[in-house]
Amino acid sequence: MIEPKLLDELARKLAGAVPPSLQDFQKDLEKNFRAVLTSTFAKLDLVTREEFDIQQAVLERTRMKLEALAEQVALLEAQAGLKKEPQEQQEALGEKSSEPDDTGPQP
Repeated sequence: MIEPKLLDELARKLAGAVPPSLQDFQKDLEKNFRAVLTSTFAKLDLVTREEFDIQQAVLERTRMKLEALAEQVALLEAQAGLKKEPQEQQEALGEKSSEPDDTGPQP
């Protein structure tokens, strides 16, 4: 969630940007801006920078493990003499090839 300090600062800046004729209502506007900002940010389902950084680190570790496992599988396949063609590797991973298949009618 967004820090209350940041919401207060944003509300203050918005209230300070109103025309001089509305300066009498500045405190009321600041309160309303704060309420609108709070509800809008709550609807956006935002994460904190700390949560984002943690998930980014988890993703990076996962990528590194995946690459290491892919290298290990390739090495084991080469040792076993089971080197697959790139097309077969894509199919084994469940990926579609860029070439059209002959399994169905073409539009």
